[in-house]
Amino acid sequence: MNTNHKIIFGNCISMEELANESVHLIVTSPPYFNAPFDYKGLFKNYDQYLGVLRRFSNEAFRVLQEGRIFALNIDDMLVDGIKYPIIADSIKIMQNAGFRYRDKIVWKKPDGYLRISKRSGVLLQNPYPMYYYPDNLLESIVIFQKGKFNYRSKSQKVRELSRVDKREFQENNWYKTLWEMTNVLPGSYLEKNIAAFPDELPYRIIKLYSYVGETVLDPFVGSGTTMKVARQLKRNSVGFEIIRDLEKIIKKKTGFASQMTNLNDNDVFEIIERKSGKFRFVTIEYIEKKKSTNKKEE
Repeated sequence: MNTNHKIIFGNCISMEELANESVHLIVTSPPYFNAPFDYKGLFKNYDQYLGVLRRFSNEAFRVLQEGRIFALNIDDMLVDGIKYPIIADSIKIMQNAGFRYRDKIVWKKPDGYLRISKRSGVLLQNPYPMYYYPDNLLESIVIFQKGKFNYRSKSQKVRELSRVDKREFQENNWYKTLWEMTNVLPGSYLEKNIAAFPDELPYRIIKLYSYVGETVLDPFVGSGTTMKVARQLKRNSVGFEIIRDLEKIIKKKTGFASQMTNLNDNDVFEIIERKSGKFRFVTIEYIEKKKSTNKKEE
C-alpha cells in the first residue's frame, strides 16, 4: 500500500491547507511553556502560550473527522520557581473547542532520568520540613474525542489490516493508564534543540486509534517522529512545522532524504511553504532573536 506524506512549513494556529474533517487522528506535543531546557523565553507570558493552544485547538477540531481522536502530549511546567497548570488549562481549552475529554495516560520515563533539575537535592542540603521539591519523571498524554465514532464505517478488510496485536497489547501493558517508555535523550542527533517524543508514543497511539490508509496529523511535527511512524504503519501523514530549517532532519527521519529507502519507494512526500501572511514559517535564527527580545522585555 502506497502512502502520502506532506510537510507544511507554517504556523499551525492556522491550518488553511487542510479541509474540514480531512484527518482521522491527531498526535502532537506542543512546545513546553518557556521550558529552561528547550524553549526558555519563547513566549512573553503564560497567557500568550494559552492563546496559542486556544487558537490551535479550534483548528484541530475543524480538521478532525467526526468521532476521531486527538492525543495531546503535554505537561505542567516549572519556570523560575512557578508551577504552571498546563494540563488542567489545556483540558479546559480543548473542551471549549468542542472536544470530549476521554482519557489521560501517564507517561513514565526511566527511573533515575532527570530532564529539568535535581529539585529534590534541596532537601539533602536542608533536611527540614518545607524544603521538599520532587523530581518529575512523568508527562501526560491526554486523549480527546470529537463526537462519537461509527464503528460500522470501516470495512472488514480494513479492520483486519489494522488489527491490534493482542500479545503486544498485553505484554507491553498498553491496557494501563501508566505507560513506561524511554524518552529521547538530550543530544540525540536528529533531535538536537528539539523536544521530541520517542517513536513508541505515536506508535501506540496510531495503532490504537487509526486504521491503515487513514491520515495522521501532527501540527507541531518537529523532527518528524509522527510522520516516520505513520509511514511505517501504512498511514498517510501531514505535519505542520513553523521552523523552516528542519526540512533536512524531517526528510532524513521519515526516509525521504534519498531515493534509497527500506520502505515503499512509491510513497509520496510533498513540501508546502507558506511564504506570506502572519502565519508563515520562521527560521531558528528568528526564534533565538525572539527569545532574546522577550527576555529583555521582562
